[in-house]
Amino acid sequence: MIKNYPNYDEIRNFHQQLYEMRLEYWIGHDLFTFQWWLLLFVFIVPWIIWWRLVDKKRIRQILLFGTLLMILVMFMDDFGVETHLWSYPYQLVNVMPRLIPIDQGILAVAHMLVYQYFSKWKQFIIANIVMAAIFTFVFEPLTVWLGIYKLENWRYIYSLPIYFLKSVLIKGLVDEFIMKKEIG
Repeated sequence: MIKNYPNYDEIRNFHQQLYEMRLEYWIGHDLFTFQWWLLLFVFIVPWIIWWRLVDKKRIRQILLFGTLLMILVMFMDDFGVETHLWSYPYQLVNVMPRLIPIDQGILAVAHMLVYQYFSKWKQFIIANIVMAAIFTFVFEPLTVWLGIYKLENWRYIYSLPIYFLKSVLIKGLVDEFIMKKEIG
C-alpha cells in the first residue's frame, strides 16, 4: 500500500502561504498595538538595566551563561510552538513564532542578574526557585491576560521546573567550563 503524503514543493508552497498570512496578520493585528510597544519595552529596557548593573569584571562569564540560556530557551520555545503547547498571538517581529522580547530580553537578563548576584550554589538555587515561581505564577498569567501568550496544551505549573532546571543546567555547564579553564 502506497501512502499519499505531501511532497517537498507542496510543503514549501504551504509554508510560503503561511508566511504571507502571518505577515498580513502581524501588520493588521500586532504592529504598533499596546502589546507590541510592551514587547519592545521588555526587550530593550532590561538590557539597559543589565548594562548598568553587570559586573564588568565577570562580563564574559555572565554573557556565556546568558547566551547558552538564550539558545536553550529558544530551542524549547520553538519546540513548544511547533508542537502546539503554546502560541503567541502578538509578536514584536513577524519572522519567528517565538517570543523574542521575553526569551532574549527580560528572561535572559533576569537569569544573568541572578547568576551574577547569587554565585554560590545554595543562594543560586533559592534565588532561582523564587524567580521561577514569579515567572510561572505572575508573569505568565499576566502575558496570557494581555493576550501575548496563549496556553494551548500547557499549564502554568509545567513551566515551574523548566524555569528552574534550565538555569541550574546552564550554571553547571558554565561553572564547569570556567573551572576547567582556570585550572587548565
